Amino acid sequence: LDIIMPELSGTEVCKELRARSSVPIVFLTSVDDEVDRILGLEMGGDDYVTKPFSPRELVARVKAVLRRSQRVAEPEPELTHGRLRLAPGSFRAFMGESVIELTATEFRILQALLTQPGRVFSRDDLMDRAWADGCVVADRTIDSHIKRIRKKFEPHGWNPVETVHGMGYRLAEAPA
Repeated sequence: LDIIMPELSGTEVCKELRARSSVPIVFLTSVDDEVDRILGLEMGGDDYVTKPFSPRELVARVKAVLRRSQRVAEPEPELTHGRLRLAPGSFRAFMGESVIELTATEFRILQALLTQPGRVFSRDDLMDRAWADGCVVADRTIDSHIKRIRKKFEPHGWNPVETVHGMGYRLAEAPA
C-alpha cells in the first residue's frame, strides 16, 4: 500500500483490510515521516518501506512477511481439571458435556488458574493475564469476574475458584 492514494489514504485502507482479513500488508511509499511509519505499523501494516528502496531488499522484506504470515500457529492444548475442560482454540469451556458460556475475560481468568493448579494468584496476577493489553482496571474488578464465574458453575454443583483470604485465588479441587 502507498500512504498517498486517491480517495482513501493507505492507512485507512490498511485499517479496513485488518478489520476483515489477516492478509500481509507492506507499505511502499515516499512518505518517510516517523509519525506516518509508526501510524502505518500501528494500523496493522506488517512492514513499511520508503522510496527510494533497493529492489532486492524489498523482495527480501516481502518474503519475510510472507514467511511469518504462512506459519501455522500451534493450537493451544485443551486444559482439563476433573470434568472441567477449556478449549483455548475455540474459547469454549465445558463441564462434562455441557457448554459453559464465559466472557473472554472470564475465560482467560479460568485459563490462568488451570495452567498452574494449586498456585495462588493475586488479583494483580490475574489482571495481567486477563487484560494483557495493558488496560488499567480496578483490582476489585477481578472479584466481580470471579463472582460471575462461580455463578455460571453453580448449576453444575461446583465452584471452580477458591478464595485464599489475604492472598488471592486458586483453582479448587476437581469435582469427583
